[in-house]
Amino acid sequence: QLQAFGGGLVQAGGSLRLSCAASGRFLSNDYMAWFRQAPGKEREFVASISSGGTSDYAASVKDGFTISRNNARNTVFLQVDSLTPEDTAVYYCAVRRRSSSRYYAWGQGTLVTVSS
Repeated sequence: QLQAFGGGLVQAGGSLRLSCAASGRFLSNDYMAWFRQAPGKEREFVASISSGGTSDYAASVKDGFTISRNNARNTVFLQVDSLTPEDTAVYYCAVRRRSSSRYYAWGQGTLVTVSS
């Protein structure tokens, strides 16, 4: 089970910090990730992070995105700075086993709306 928080309405150039807490089948060495789905578009990968802190970002994500996690609380964060209207989307957290490329659990999504 994943619970995502932190979305909202923000002006262009602003910042948000999304968070997502995992429970249930989650294992401490699972990878945690963020995806997003903009209106009328397919869901796309944003970033992932291992329990050891190794992160990976989509090539399309600009420098203003930073993923981090708190292993003690099974929580992943996405700090997004310098937001633009193109970042408007529903942001989803997800988790996968370290040995698999398939994400087995998804959060409900949190809406980020960036106004110009």
